[in-house]
Amino acid sequence: MISKLLRAIIMGPPGSGKGTISTRIVKDFGQKHLSSGDMLRSQIANKTAAGLAAKSYIDQGQLVPDDIMVELILSELKGLRSESWLLDGFPRTLPQAKALHAEEPVEMVLNLDIPFPVIIDRIKGRWTHLASGRIYHTEFNPPKKAGLDDITGEPLVQRDDDREEVVRKRLEIYQSRTQPVLDFYRKLGVLQEFQGKYSNEIWPRVHKFIATKTTPLQYTEYK
Repeated sequence: MISKLLRAIIMGPPGSGKGTISTRIVKDFGQKHLSSGDMLRSQIANKTAAGLAAKSYIDQGQLVPDDIMVELILSELKGLRSESWLLDGFPRTLPQAKALHAEEPVEMVLNLDIPFPVIIDRIKGRWTHLASGRIYHTEFNPPKKAGLDDITGEPLVQRDDDREEVVRKRLEIYQSRTQPVLDFYRKLGVLQEFQGKYSNEIWPRVHKFIATKTTPLQYTEYK
């Protein structure tokens, strides 16, 4: 049965293409994209109780506890009762998932299941011009001259977050923390997983699946 409102979660490891897929979902289905990072910054800027509590942990370099993150996210979602939304970056732990389900259950959880070696190869090829923020990739978007920015000719650098050993560690942490979340939603029968290497390969299947739950804003044919 096609519903008018659709509340969904998108999950996937760092470098899985969540940003690309989320942008396309918003464009084709009109859902409001809710990034947990953006909501956290908004709550801090507005000096809400949850925002101030979260800031005290962030300022000390600590993770924001589950109960504060839950309060922060739910306070945002309560103002969107008449809207469809796509939640990105939350829940990250099983307690967060259970708390969200108790207050704001979702109709679907989209998980981008990209092989870790593919993600590592994708990220470790990124090089950045620090002054401008321009990003190059040795395979997908190489600079005209190896190691140099196209505009200024200045050296490119590889950010610490893009180094292979750092990427691998982030992926391992992500997997250990989120596997219980995926198992939770799998048992609820709302988890839909999409395997592949590239966003353009995965997107048609994501679109087709979402279209079984809610009507697209415009007709797009995918083979």
